Amino acid sequence: MSSHREAPAISKDPVADNTDTYAFVTDDDTVTIITNYLPVEAPAGGPNFYEFDDTVTYQINVDNNGDGRPDVTYEFRFETTNTNPNTFLYNTGPIDRLDSPNWNRRQSYSVTRITGGRRKTIARRVPCPPCNIGPRSTPNYSDLADAAIADLDGGGRVFCGQRADAFFVDLGSVFDLATLRPFQSLHLIQTADADGVDTLAQANCHTIAIQVPIAHVTRRGNVPTDPMDGASTIGVWGAAYRQRAAVRGRSDGGRDDGNRHVGPWTQVSRLGNPLFNEVIVPLSQKDRWNSVGPDRDRDFARFVAQPELARLLPVLYPGVFPNLAGLTADRADLLAILLTGIPQGLIDGFQNFTGTTQADELRLNLAIPPSSDPDRLGLLGGDLAGFPNGRRLTDDIVTIELRAVAGATYPLVDPTFTPDDAVNAIEDGTFDNPGRDLLDRFPFIGLPYSGYDVPAAMSS
Repeated sequence: MSSHREAPAISKDPVADNTDTYAFVTDDDTVTIITNYLPVEAPAGGPNFYEFDDTVTYQINVDNNGDGRPDVTYEFRFETTNTNPNTFLYNTGPIDRLDSPNWNRRQSYSVTRITGGRRKTIARRVPCPPCNIGPRSTPNYSDLADAAIADLDGGGRVFCGQRADAFFVDLGSVFDLATLRPFQSLHLIQTADADGVDTLAQANCHTIAIQVPIAHVTRRGNVPTDPMDGASTIGVWGAAYRQRAAVRGRSDGGRDDGNRHVGPWTQVSRLGNPLFNEVIVPLSQKDRWNSVGPDRDRDFARFVAQPELARLLPVLYPGVFPNLAGLTADRADLLAILLTGIPQGLIDGFQNFTGTTQADELRLNLAIPPSSDPDRLGLLGGDLAGFPNGRRLTDDIVTIELRAVAGATYPLVDPTFTPDDAVNAIEDGTFDNPGRDLLDRFPFIGLPYSGYDVPAAMSS
């Protein structure tokens, strides 16, 4: 997955596990940034439904000068309240509004903007919506969720709560020796080609989404208009932090759970580019990668320069990738795409270069407007507004990155290299699967599946 269970330590701490980060320009001189947590939520998650963790600090970070460190940070802290101490239920009747007396387990949050060492709270006690339980407990869920969208002081808006996971991937296939069902007749262990199966088709997650004026995140405090101006590009990543120590104690029977969290805050999860820690960083290094900032990613650059997957593909697909098998040079294309951004001169009219500091950040050129006809393959499909220029909810990340690793992008740095014929046939096969209903308005990511509805959908 993009980062759903990518490292041993964070896979045991899902409330702090940053699964996906998205960043894209919207039509009104704003940028939308989305980070997801709590991977693979089962919609029927009662009686203790999923929620953010009060003991985790969640951040959205923006680097606008290319040093791999945050220049603008949006920090989110949550507070959970039980309104009825005498019930085991999440709700004792329909939740028809955010202050319904029937709703027992509520969350709210604050948002703090940090820049230049200064902190400013720009939203206080914003309510999260409840999880989508079913038609009796959460009727008119769309209206209920919309009511949780709040304005930010100084401009912009925010939403935090449960949504449908927008990421799509055939996990059952791709982690079975890198098999791709539409392509598996060419695999070392050959079987008949088949349609991809979206493992996350009916899974939920918890979303933190902000939409802020572009001028709030740029180096010069303006809205860039020249795509070739280096100051038009920002780098984005999400991160989660815990305090160094947790001491278990005895609950007093009320809100106090008896535990104490002490010490300085330490990073336990981060995510810029999708699949970076998942399929590039070795297993022995994954927990360390999650604990350091993007400014330390030069320590991991060798795994980008010589990606293991590029060596495995010719072995797992004998005779299919002869040109890739002969490619022994460092992958300057992947180093640029993932760690520095793409410099001027490689793609006509485009760059998202942030400088020579190697850092895993989701780079977005804010001077490039949204596409009127988005291509799921982003830059590979000629769409300058798509991944790896930011990341939209509809970008076919698995297919794009597999094709890039297989050599599709190497001609950018070496025009004499010819990608293998099979590269453009690589497909994850899950893009057209039904069930991913996105919105055409903030927060864009779709409504969560309810536990009541999913069993019927799964049996159909």
